[in-house]
Amino acid sequence: MSTHKKFYLICYDIRDPKRWRKCYRLLKSYGQPIQYSVFQCYVSETQMASLRWELSVALSEEDSLLIAPIQKADVNRIVQLNVRSIIEERTDRFELF
Repeated sequence: MSTHKKFYLICYDIRDPKRWRKCYRLLKSYGQPIQYSVFQCYVSETQMASLRWELSVALSEEDSLLIAPIQKADVNRIVQLNVRSIIEERTDRFELF
């Protein structure tokens, strides 16, 4: 099992509001929303495989999805304006609600 984590930028366009809400909740369990249909995720390869499978089940053919890996070397090259930090490496083991 791989524990090495990577950064991903995930964007989607989902036509049906019910599917959109389902995917939003799913992605929120894996990462942080940046905009309504854009997420940042810092996950292992195993978690990414699970996320991709869950999204493939939830999406229909009319929906679109983009998953872009972001290499650590490129993190400092990301230009951000009027958005919170896209890349935040998490070191904590538990998330408190």
